[in-house]
Amino acid sequence: MPNSPRPPIVDATWLAQHGGDVVLADVRWYLDGRSGHGAYLERHLPGAVFVDLDVCLSAAPSRAAGRHPLPAPHDFARAMESVGISDDTTVVAYDDDYGRTAARLVWLLRVTGHAASVLDGGMDAWPGPFVSGPEQRSRGAFSLDRWPSERFATAGDIGPGSVLLDARAPERYRGETEPVDARAGHIPGARNAPTAANLDERGRFKAPAALRAEYEGHGVSFETSPIVYCGSGVTACHDLLALELAGFDRGRLYAGSWSQWSADPTRPVATGAGGDGG
Repeated sequence: MPNSPRPPIVDATWLAQHGGDVVLADVRWYLDGRSGHGAYLERHLPGAVFVDLDVCLSAAPSRAAGRHPLPAPHDFARAMESVGISDDTTVVAYDDDYGRTAARLVWLLRVTGHAASVLDGGMDAWPGPFVSGPEQRSRGAFSLDRWPSERFATAGDIGPGSVLLDARAPERYRGETEPVDARAGHIPGARNAPTAANLDERGRFKAPAALRAEYEGHGVSFETSPIVYCGSGVTACHDLLALELAGFDRGRLYAGSWSQWSADPTRPVATGAGGDGG
């Protein structure tokens, strides 16, 4: 399927003008175990439905597949229908981490031809009002027969010729800390493209030209199909949307990411700054 015709990012002004025409999706999730759904019930944008990363956007975790494996197409489609996202809706997704979790929903929707964008700046960019309690939308039909294989990569696709980007924070990439996965470090040959580098000082996505320069510095070109990973295939989607914003629309997600790679003791691990200075 082609990418969504909508831009990958919209701002709060656009949302205020078009809010009645979109499905707002709250995709908050926390690595430290706090409840994203609890945060949603306490305070969210008016009309937003909650999309659970663990339930709607992932299969069951395992050592072999990683912490947030890609769900089966049928399961993803049914999950979208359950929260009121259908083939004819336009989705604007947000979180409270500048789009790092919301990007997973948006990227999966976009690569399957569904209209979706991230709210630039997330909740911090929305001037209000906010509401509390649950919200529901009527169920529609969501079509997805298969994931587009050309937009995904496996561990077996990673080799010496790959343009491989690691979206995690520099200290995790370098192996100085690892709060959750089996081993510390990064996949040999990967360049560190942390999601923070996609954002300006206000927490908004940088201009396309600035993003293009950033990613060209990591070896990305219009002829390459960079493979992007993170801890579990979630924040990597933030890089993938930034790549699209920069004009590079052939990025691939390694959904198993570091949680899958590091769990296999036969796979090599690198530490330190790496080839691009980390």
